[in-house]
Amino acid sequence: MPHAAPPAPSAAPTLARRTARLLRTSLFAQVGCALLLGVLVGRLWPEAASAAQPLGDGFVRLIKAVIAPLVFCVVVAGITKAGDLKAFGRIGVKALIWFEVATTFALVFGLLAGNLVGPGRGMNIDPATLDTSAVNAKTGGGELPSTSEFILHSLPDSAVGAFAENSLLQVLVLSCLVGAALLHLGTTKVPAILPAIEQAQEVVFAVVGFIMKLAPLAVFGATAHLVGEYGLGALSTYGKLIAVCYGVALLFLCLLALALKAVTGLSLWKFMRYTREEILLALGTASSETVMPRMMQKLRAAGCRDDAVGLVLPTGYSFNLDGASIYLSVGTLFIAQAVGVDLTIGQQITVVLVLMLTSKGMAGVAGSAFLALSATASALGVIPAGAVALLLGVDRIMDAMRVLTNLLGNCVAVFVVSRWEGALDRVTAKKVMGGEIAFVPEHAEEPKGAPKHVR
Repeated sequence: MPHAAPPAPSAAPTLARRTARLLRTSLFAQVGCALLLGVLVGRLWPEAASAAQPLGDGFVRLIKAVIAPLVFCVVVAGITKAGDLKAFGRIGVKALIWFEVATTFALVFGLLAGNLVGPGRGMNIDPATLDTSAVNAKTGGGELPSTSEFILHSLPDSAVGAFAENSLLQVLVLSCLVGAALLHLGTTKVPAILPAIEQAQEVVFAVVGFIMKLAPLAVFGATAHLVGEYGLGALSTYGKLIAVCYGVALLFLCLLALALKAVTGLSLWKFMRYTREEILLALGTASSETVMPRMMQKLRAAGCRDDAVGLVLPTGYSFNLDGASIYLSVGTLFIAQAVGVDLTIGQQITVVLVLMLTSKGMAGVAGSAFLALSATASALGVIPAGAVALLLGVDRIMDAMRVLTNLLGNCVAVFVVSRWEGALDRVTAKKVMGGEIAFVPEHAEEPKGAPKHVR
């Protein structure tokens, strides 16, 4: 009697193995699962979720520790290999022009949307009933630097201090001076120094690779703490304001995509797919600084020249806060409308001018958004300063919008300025974003016989 054929193997083990392999090899999958788990834990066990906050804070501290040396190495090597200090100066000027145009447009765009939708109309809030002590606690009683103080603070008074304080603008100034000095020394001495700088850069990227393995834990901790502490109640209370800010940010990103396509021929959607791991990590930790090292790697791999990446991206973290600009302009109108103040056209122009200045000094200042809003309210003289406390309940909900818009705005700036300066390899960029050339982090080892990759 013939034996019966064995049953066909179940597809379940294959699916399980594929899932396990995906979770083991894909940072995007790991961070995505950590994000969902953080929301679940924060929602179900809010008290326990607060204990996970150090996971996110520790990861941010580790990443910040390597940003300054990485920027120094990339900028010095980029200037030296480009061999043209004038070109580097042109890149800086073009970047600042782009930053100013982009942030001003974001401010104006936010004001237009705030006037059309009116997120604060009908609230009729009495400012006397608001507790302003929470604002003082969030800002630490500090204030934003004036324009002269901001410029002066960007100049280092100590080479060691610039790195110790993690001041990116001071590190950039030092990097430019060192790069200029190497060019001045000429070809006889540069070849002996440049390899050491490039080797130090490889070491820093290797350290970044180690730290990135902790990214899922960081996302879990930060998300669980956010959901556990703030909950989802703000979505109903501030739903209209949240919808306006996120809607304006989405439209702004669409316009950035059109600008990127017109200037470089590249697709912002394909770039987002190419950098999906970094975007998800930035959203999970509510900080774009956590992905700066990886973004520098990916922009270089996508055809942008080292000197353009090294100068434009770090500078954008202080000068090109598009998401923060949208939030500040919409938030100012929301506060005015909530307390029953109708701002005239002239007063709204004043809002734009004040925020153009105050937004440049926001990076690295505790509670900077509230300081900028308070300064704007004081400049107008018609909005009670205490009304800024209205935004305390929604500020953290806006982090995702600000982080994503700031991050993509800075990356678009790198591509645009690189294209204007002739420092962009568009053929490579299209292949990398299209998946024809796989990205491999600079610290990773490629197996023998592997297909072509780009570093």
